[in-house]
Amino acid sequence: DGAGEVVEVGAGVTRVKPGDRVMAAFMQKWVDGELTEDGMRSALGAGGEAVGAEYVVLDQEGLVVLPVYLSFEEAASLPCAGVTAWHSLVSEGHVRAGETVLTLGTGGVSIFAVQFAKLMGARVIATSSKADKIERLQAMGADQTINYVEQPDWHKIARGVDHVVEVGGKDTLPKSLRAVRPGGSVYVIGVLSGRGDLDFTPVFMRNIRLQGIFVGSRVMAEDMLRAMAAHELRPVIDRVFELGEAREALRYMESGAHFGKIVLRDAS
Repeated sequence: DGAGEVVEVGAGVTRVKPGDRVMAAFMQKWVDGELTEDGMRSALGAGGEAVGAEYVVLDQEGLVVLPVYLSFEEAASLPCAGVTAWHSLVSEGHVRAGETVLTLGTGGVSIFAVQFAKLMGARVIATSSKADKIERLQAMGADQTINYVEQPDWHKIARGVDHVVEVGGKDTLPKSLRAVRPGGSVYVIGVLSGRGDLDFTPVFMRNIRLQGIFVGSRVMAEDMLRAMAAHELRPVIDRVFELGEAREALRYMESGAHFGKIVLRDAS
């Protein structure tokens, strides 16, 4: 993920100009339509260009111009986590007002999913293991919260939801499949607890839509930013570290103490 200012452009560049405030699309060659092998290989940091630097060189097709109200720190939190949540609930899920969305934990994708679900008029059930994070989820507008340590059978409490933003993996996916209503959707995004085996019986017995999500296209990012700008919706930033503090930032992320996104800022 990264955001910054265009300082120079090459010959033939027309989409951006010096001085434009932009963020980098997570997959530089996935502009629109279906994901392709070429698009997958263009993911930033996946063996090619990355953005943990003062200057980077990117294709004009892989840049998204920012709305004026967002800071660079806020914008830098969006290309992966924000677009993933948008892809799940809006581009794929077409979430409608009155439907119920279940989110797991308080990492970046889950927090954006709470924000986007509420933006669309949906009801949100959100889980966490910490009382202080539960309070923050409630302050964000979560309609119901569950402490999954105190309530290990959280899937029984949340049963009947329309959409699940599934980030946990082997420890949570079986329960997510039991929480979603027959015919509902589970968006598989992460495997924080590992992979493991999966019993597919609930998927076909309950006609569940199990949808894999790998971030999203540049057009999805543009759609997301338009919706955010219309409501001046702001990303939730937990902490901002300086670029030289990357190790400390990674250790903080590993601790799981964060609520929302962690940002590195280049103050040079």
